[in-house]
Amino acid sequence: MCYSGLGSNLRWISATGVNWIGVSRRAKGPNLNLIKRVDSRAVALETTLLVHGVPHASSLGLAAELDEIVRGEGSVPALIGVVHGKPVVGLDRGELESMLSDDAVPKVNTANLGHALHAGYSAATTVSSTMEIAAFAGLRVFATGGIGGVHRGYGEHLDISADLVAFTRYPVAVVTSGVKSILDVVATREALESLGVTVVGFGTDTFPAFYLRDGGCGVDVRIDDPDELAGFVRSELPRTGRGIVIANPIPEEDEIARADWEEWLGEAERRAVTQGVSGRDVSPAVLGGLHDVSRGRTLAANIALVKSNARVAAEVESRL
Repeated sequence: MCYSGLGSNLRWISATGVNWIGVSRRAKGPNLNLIKRVDSRAVALETTLLVHGVPHASSLGLAAELDEIVRGEGSVPALIGVVHGKPVVGLDRGELESMLSDDAVPKVNTANLGHALHAGYSAATTVSSTMEIAAFAGLRVFATGGIGGVHRGYGEHLDISADLVAFTRYPVAVVTSGVKSILDVVATREALESLGVTVVGFGTDTFPAFYLRDGGCGVDVRIDDPDELAGFVRSELPRTGRGIVIANPIPEEDEIARADWEEWLGEAERRAVTQGVSGRDVSPAVLGGLHDVSRGRTLAANIALVKSNARVAAEVESRL
């Protein structure tokens, strides 16, 4: 592998055909039939949150709120999903309503995104597949709730989210409240370090765990100022061709007390085991159980942190 200088950045060139933003020239993928309704100055948003992460009765209202938050900070929202086999950057209300009205709409990550495009069905995109489509569309910032990671008990049953590897492939800065609390937070943080993924704490020295502001481990660097953070994103994405984790803790007033969290999680996990849930269905089943056991408090916290992340993402994107 060699490089050639370009200003203050490095342009990496390899025999595998990786271009300067880290997306393989041969991996045409969603670029072939991409429907892009916004320019590259936009904040990517995922459809899995709206289709599978919150009750459908709340989805359209939340989508409208996220739209307003992003625009209020000077950027443009771009909801990403797959519609009849076409990757869409900037879904409209009608397309989202269609997804919400069909209980059979699956969620896809980078492993099965290609089949949705090939077979021509609609699908909600997870963090990894949203990053893939966003990168091909030229978007640099993405707001989500929490990324996937290493599941608990990985020593007995290896289960690691595709989200982690996506950061090594797609140059997108992802604003997230850390990793989902139901996962092994410390192991996930170690995996990110092993993969060479920079974790920036926005106003924090600790890596958050979704409902909890402190996940029990640190970040690579703390940045408090949006202008400084935007400057780092602007230089780091083309330098490495990798994504960046921007860890933004849940607002203090919306954080779940740790004792309550541990009690609710235990009950939700027992329910999932009783129901025989496995594989990629575990996380949504446990999260759904948590919303029920907590009488909606975890759902309210989820929505609060997503709004906070959308605001931070828009602050960063509008400064790029």
